Order: sequence, then structure tokens, then C-alpha cells
Amino acid sequence: MNVLSHADSALSLLPPVVAILLAIFTRRVLLSLGVGILLGALLLTQFSLGDTSLFLVDTVKGLVWDDGALNSWNLQILGFLVMLGMITALITVSGASRAFAEWAKNRIRNKRDAKLMTVFLGCVVFIDDYFNSLVVGSISKPITDRYYISRAKLAYLLDSTAAPICVISPVSSWGAYIIALIGGILTAHGFTESGHLSVFVQMIPMNFYAIFAMLLLLCVAIWGLDVGPMRQHELKAQKGELFDESKGLPPGANADLPEADTGKIIGLFLPILALIAATLYFMISSGADVLAADGNAFSVLGAFENTEVSQSLFYGSIVGFIVTLGLAFAQKLSMELIIKGITAGARSMLPAIYILLFAWSIAGVIGQLETGKYMASLVTGAIPFALLPAVLFILAGITAFSTGTSWGTFGIMLPIAADMAMGSDSTMMLPMLSAVLAGAVFGDHCSPISDTTILSSTGASCHHIDHVITQLPYALIVALISIVGYVVLGYTASVMAGFMACCAVFAVSVVGLKYYAR
Repeated sequence: MNVLSHADSALSLLPPVVAILLAIFTRRVLLSLGVGILLGALLLTQFSLGDTSLFLVDTVKGLVWDDGALNSWNLQILGFLVMLGMITALITVSGASRAFAEWAKNRIRNKRDAKLMTVFLGCVVFIDDYFNSLVVGSISKPITDRYYISRAKLAYLLDSTAAPICVISPVSSWGAYIIALIGGILTAHGFTESGHLSVFVQMIPMNFYAIFAMLLLLCVAIWGLDVGPMRQHELKAQKGELFDESKGLPPGANADLPEADTGKIIGLFLPILALIAATLYFMISSGADVLAADGNAFSVLGAFENTEVSQSLFYGSIVGFIVTLGLAFAQKLSMELIIKGITAGARSMLPAIYILLFAWSIAGVIGQLETGKYMASLVTGAIPFALLPAVLFILAGITAFSTGTSWGTFGIMLPIAADMAMGSDSTMMLPMLSAVLAGAVFGDHCSPISDTTILSSTGASCHHIDHVITQLPYALIVALISIVGYVVLGYTASVMAGFMACCAVFAVSVVGLKYYAR
């Protein structure tokens, strides 16, 4: 089979662009991703139908079996989804969700409090973005439903606390990955005096998108700044239509499940706490094993840097499921009700699994087309140095949007940003690296083919494209704020000046949104 690269060709942009545009205009995600995959396969095989068929078979097989072994990352993430679906459904049938909603009714008394509770939980559960979106969604959904907050708004609340928190938190799967990448880059360029963790901490205030995405989220939660498609979803939610029912049940939904009258709040929180504690244990334990095998001393940061994220999530979900099942038996739920909850929970995750499999497939195709490298090659040229932080932010955003991956964008763009800084002004190294991190999260937030965006939709039980379209205006506003900040930072070489410029544009944006949302 003859597979070619199109790294030097604009053709490499065609599959992701076609898939994204089709998804937005047709709102049929699987069809759109399928067309993108097929188009990419045809490009890679020079439109040979025989080679295209073989390539597609290999791509599908690679989702399960890769390099002579099971693709443990993919299978464990899918297992985590199924387990979480079963946990959520069992919590529902046990009546624990309803009990929590009744308990919270006297404490969380309005929509604003319900939204702020979700934001708070999203900031607390920061160890991984997948984990954040799905677990916080499970806890918050009963409350946001009670106060007629649309599932699209819930998805936005989840997505805008997941990646932005993880990308600036050193003790998270994202933070560990970024610290490892940056550490290698700094060492390669001779920066050996500063500790990698301290460098990461220095970069936090330069990640304008993450900071102002969370600040805008708080303003939206407090003042109800609903604009564009989000306003329409919120108006429908006030009439009881929490999601677009004409499109069927969204991923993760467990509608029409019977609920026991004997549910207690502990039935919600004990499984979730067990899930969180077990996942943290397995993350630290698996990382510690790698450190020990390499002869390195144990540290929490080192453990997170070497952890097996998918394995830890899967094992943690098994513990959570066992605890949930034990509580169901202790509550003396009928076996019929338990089985109904387990099967409904597993089935509710199938739409998300299908989308995720297609998203992984198109990511593999895009990787072979080397779309990211082509995007990176566009940086070179007659660009004033002072504009490079802003240009890198935009380019990282487009790359993440096109490829659907923040982590892949980090891997491609961070070394390029470092090389450009070293070739011009090494004092701008950290701002330029920060601009890449910020841009990648922005692109990931906007992309219909991003796995983190897909799982935020799943956690909220929201139709995926509805989430993408309703979140887009807010993401674009924060992107504009960030670009202004990076332009000012580039011309002044002052992080404080860039940050204050962001604050000024942010204040104007919030005032404008308040006026528009009246």
C-alpha cells in the first residue's frame, strides 16, 4: 500500500476543513467525520480505491490493535466511558440524584448558584480534562436540570473549566505532559539553571486564554450573559426543553429511567469520591512505578509526569462502579432495576463512543497527512518579531482546530516557538511558549473533532454540535482578548502590560455582553 505525505501541501488541510464545515452545516457529526476520513485516505493513497480500502481497514484495526498489541489507551478510555455511564445510571435509578437535588434545593436557591457550583467543582476536579468533564457533569446535572439551565450551558461550564484549569495546573495530566515537553526544550537550548516546574509556574500568568476564559465563564454564570445560539437554548430551557429533543437523546442521557424512593445523598457522593480517590491513587502509583524502574526518586510531580492516564481512569472507574453496585445492593434495589440501570448506562455512552472512534480515526489520517507540520511551516516568513506571540497563538489555534488535539499541537508547535525565540530574542522564549499553549486550548475549544469537546458534550448530555456552536462566540471573544494581550506583550516585552491590556479589553467585552444580553 502506497501512502504519501502532504506536509508541504495545502491539500493536507482539506480533510479536517471539509469534516468541520460539514459538521457545522449538516449537524451530522459521524457523517461529516466519515467524509473527512475518506477524503484523507484518498489523498494519502493518490485516489487508489484498492489502497484506500486497505488504508481504512488498517485505520479501523489500529483503534483496537496497534504495533502488535492491544491499543490500551483507546480501549481503556472507552472502558472508562462505559463504566462512568453505568455508574451514572445506577446513581439515577437508586434515587441518589433526586435526593441530592432535593437536598440542594434549600441551599442552591437559584440558577446563578447552580452555575457557580458547577464552576467551583470544575476548578476543584483538575487532575484530567476527560475526568473533569464527565465527573462534574454527573454531579451537576441534577441541579442544573432543576433550575432549567440548558444542557448547552452546562457543557460550556464544563468545557471552560476543564482544559483551561488543566493547562495551568502543574499537578494534572496536562501539566505533567507540558512540563516534560518544556523541560526537554529548555535543556536542548541550554537553559539548565531554572527548574522545569518553576518555569511552568512563571508561564501561568502569560496563558491569557486560559485565565480570561475562566473569568468570562464566571461573568456568564453570575450575570447570565447569554448571546447568540446560547440565548436560544436558554430560552427553550425555561420552557422545559433542556436539549433539542428533535435530535433524539444526546450522549450520556438516561431519560425515562425509574428512580427508587429510598435514595440518599451518600449514593451520589460516595461513588464519585471513590472514583476520584482511586483514580488519583492509580495515577500516582503508575507514575511511581515508572520512576522506580528508571532509578529516579519519587515525587508527586514526577509521578504525574510518568503516569498512565487512560489506565488510571479505567481502574478508577472500576472501583467507582463496584462501590456504586455495593450501595445499590445495600439499598436493596431489585436485580431487575440494577440490570436496567447498568444496560441503560452502557447504552447511553454509545453515541459518544462512536464519535470518539471517528475523531481518533480522522486524527490519525490528519497525522499522516502532516497537517500540523504544514500549519507550522506557515509561521516562517516576513513576520515582525513583536507580532510572533500573537501569530503563534493564532497558528496554534488553527492547528488545534484542524487536528482536534491540544496535545498534538503542543508537540508540534512548542519546539518551533522555542527555535524562533532563540533565533531572535531568547528573553521572549516563555511568552512565545505560553502563546502556543493558549492558542492550542482555544482551537481545541472550537473544534467539533476535539475529543475533549466531545466528552464535555457527553458529560452534560448535550448534542455535540449544539455545544460547539453555543461555546464558539465566547471562545472567539476570549481569543480576541488574548491576541490583543500578546500583541502588547510582543511590542513592550512586558507580561504585566500584556495582562493589563487583556484586562481592559475584557472589561469592555463584558460591558458589551451585558448590554447585548439585556
